[in-house]
This record gives sequence, C-alpha cells and structure tokens, in this order.
Amino acid sequence: MVNGLHASVQHDIRISNADRELAVERLRAALDDGRITLHEYETRLEAVYAAVYATDLRQPLAELPGTEDLVQAVGGQSGVGPTVLRVGAGGLRETGAWIVPAHLQVQGGMGSVVLDFCKANIRHPITQIELKLGMGSVTLSLPNGASADVDGLVTTLGGVRSGVGSQRQAGAPHFVVSGRLRVGSVSVLRRRKIAGLWI
Repeated sequence: MVNGLHASVQHDIRISNADRELAVERLRAALDDGRITLHEYETRLEAVYAAVYATDLRQPLAELPGTEDLVQAVGGQSGVGPTVLRVGAGGLRETGAWIVPAHLQVQGGMGSVVLDFCKANIRHPITQIELKLGMGSVTLSLPNGASADVDGLVTTLGGVRSGVGSQRQAGAPHFVVSGRLRVGSVSVLRRRKIAGLWI
C-alpha cells in the first residue's frame, strides 16, 4: 500500500526564484494592461511566491495569455539560473551559430540589442527571454515557423511590434519574451531562408 502510494505520487522539479520572478513579471504586465485589478494582483502575487512546483503557477496565472507556455518553460528547466547577457555602451549582438540556453536574461542600462536565432543552435522547444533594460532598442530575429509570446513584456515609453504568431506550433521553436524596457522599442521579426540565404 505504502509503496503503491509513493509510486503514484510524482512531483515536478522545484522551481527557482528566477522562475517565480518570470511569473511576477507576467502579473505586472497583466496589471499594467488592465487585465487584473490591484487586489487580484496582490492575491495572485502571494500565490506565486508561495509556489513550489511549476504547476503551482497555473492558478495565480489563470486566464492570462501564455500561462501554459510559461509553466512548461519553467518546469522544463527549474533550478537552473538564467544565462545573463549584459549590454554595454556598444550594445549587444548575438548572431551566427551560437548556442541558445533555455533561459536568457538580457541586462543593461542603455544600448541596442540584436539577437539573431536563425543560424543558432536552439536546443530547447521553449526559450525564455527576459529583458531588464533601461533605454535602447531590441530586435529578435526568429527562423521561419517560430512563434513568440510577448504578452509578458512591458515598455514604459515605447512599443512592442511582433511579426510572428504567438501560438506555439508543433515541432517549431517557441519563445516566451518577458521583462521590461523603460524607453525604447522591441521588434520580433521572422526571417526566411531562400536558396540557402536568410533574408
């Protein structure tokens, strides 16, 4: 009986503080967009910080866009901190055959950011990109077929433009973009490969 009980109970890997912060960013974006009230935000925030497993985030993020993608993303790499890319005065540019981690965090005060994933080695079905930027522009170039959820992204003064679908497609890379850019713009573009060349 005891052995049978233990065999039937399976938990996810415990989530990290970085995972919880991603969920908090999603709640802040929902509050800023008017999707939830301040009272709902405070109640849901408490539940996020009390979460132990990825599935515990479903309730506080219920009825918000991209919830399932975020839960799957943090559940797939919980306990592993983000790979931090720092933006200097000259900006940040990642192109070519670079290795893409499951969770990228881009930090900086001012500068332009270009992340080109078209020739990159994308090893995970869902890639998290968390922005913590002051002022500048961000361009994300995705390969044909890729999708991106940008609902968790907040710009204080600027805008977000996405030319790709937000719904995850089977067998194609999916990106969950969250965080904050205080002043500037974020562009998510899709590039196509024609005759062996990316355009």
